[in-house]
Amino acid sequence: MPLLSFGVMRSHHRASCLLAAGSLITGLLAACTQAAQVTGPADAPSTTPAADLHGIHKIQHVIIVMQENRSFDSYFGTYPGADGIPMRHGVPAVCVPSLGGGCVRPYHDTADTNGGGPHGLKNAIADINHGKMDGFLAQRAKAAHTCKFAQDPQCAPGSARDVMGYHTAAEIPNYWAYAKHFVLADHMFEPVKSWSLPDHLYMVSAWSAKCASASPMSCVNNIGGPDKGYLVGEAVNQELTTGSRPIDMAWTDVTWLLHAHHVSWGYYVQKGTQPDCANSSALNCSPVQQRASTPGIWNPLPLFEDVRQDHQLGNIRSLSSYFAAARAGTLPQVSWITPSQLDSEHPPASIHQGQAYVTAVINAAMKSPDWKSTAIFLSWDDWGGFYDHLVPPHIDRNGYGLRVPGIIISPYARRGFIDHQTLSSDAFLKFIEDDFLGGARLNPKADGRPDPRPDVRENAPQLGDLARAFNFNQPPRPPFLLPTNPPSDSPSMPPSFTGKPPCAGCTTLPPAYVSPGTGHRKHHQHGLTG
Repeated sequence: MPLLSFGVMRSHHRASCLLAAGSLITGLLAACTQAAQVTGPADAPSTTPAADLHGIHKIQHVIIVMQENRSFDSYFGTYPGADGIPMRHGVPAVCVPSLGGGCVRPYHDTADTNGGGPHGLKNAIADINHGKMDGFLAQRAKAAHTCKFAQDPQCAPGSARDVMGYHTAAEIPNYWAYAKHFVLADHMFEPVKSWSLPDHLYMVSAWSAKCASASPMSCVNNIGGPDKGYLVGEAVNQELTTGSRPIDMAWTDVTWLLHAHHVSWGYYVQKGTQPDCANSSALNCSPVQQRASTPGIWNPLPLFEDVRQDHQLGNIRSLSSYFAAARAGTLPQVSWITPSQLDSEHPPASIHQGQAYVTAVINAAMKSPDWKSTAIFLSWDDWGGFYDHLVPPHIDRNGYGLRVPGIIISPYARRGFIDHQTLSSDAFLKFIEDDFLGGARLNPKADGRPDPRPDVRENAPQLGDLARAFNFNQPPRPPFLLPTNPPSDSPSMPPSFTGKPPCAGCTTLPPAYVSPGTGHRKHHQHGLTG
């Protein structure tokens, strides 16, 4: 039985009180290269006393929490008032054809682990299928079931045909609670119709490219990321063994602008497993440790030339540093939070475990002295092969990709608001730039470090403005602390949660857990808090 009872919610209206069960969520996470002649923007904004801040500038701490591989319909397809799965008399009105004949309608999936489907460029095109949005089962049937690495976009671990499944408040009560209490974005799309690596590149730079040298002008558009991730695996191996890198990400990312404007930033990486095999021909490999100092699919900034040029590698930190900064009230102005595989919700990772990790991260921000000036943007990087009914809008040759969930959490966020604006992670950059940089963009004509990117994504006319999800005239709302182990109707969950108390408001991360029988390399990992 679903834990939370949600009545009919109309978009752009305040919702009724969240709690339907009293104790659920009481008090409810290089030196400058010779090849590139670059100069930073000339003017940097001066610091303004907190009492004099108005509008968007009341937000002095932006935290981007990026999880993995879920479509909007797979998490919020039945959320009241949202643009969810088309229904007729309470039954899904869509039916997606199967390769074996017949079709499958979306169904309520109570499983804590999923297989998902392939989610590279060709799969996105096939899933969308000229706007029919009916390729999901066919692509899943063609996917490899034994993965070279868990994040291989052509792989779907295990044998479950669960791409048509959706979850509700019964499995992900905290995510629905955040949506109910704050803002749910129901037209959030991945920025590029591809997989995790280019999505993370877009998250920090609004582009995905491949470069011939350390010069920004040597870069060319590449929707798959540098050699579809293979070279990133090589970069990890070479960085660990020799301290050098075999590739350059020479185009400009937003940290270039942040540094030039004296805006503090931190990219926090959870210690765990690097999601790649350095040897691309290997079906299995010994796990390579992911940590702040190693580049990777979810940690690309160490490979960016401008980060090294600005001597900002030290801003890429362990996740434990985030929790320490939150406790001390010393969070940087801009933070990114990236998980390890086991806490990422990337199939076959546990959903309950990923939700616990995210809740701990958000609880830490809410308990922080910085809470009253914080905005948290929670999203998932790509659709993971899961069904979504909404046709992505065309922005440029690279995107948008399929729809993903998005939640905006802040003491100034509107309550129970559903934001129908067209959004992507480009909107996170736009918000940061409007808040801290005076509206400066990653624009080759103005940012002092030109590269040949095809457009200025933050200025796309279709892109909405996240500031509309806030009411900066309202008094800052108190923390909304959630338990890291809420009840769930999933028949099987990681043993560390089974029979354990809710742990309301906790900031302790869940212990490592590898889902059994998922068809990918098996390992145990420790020290996930780092």
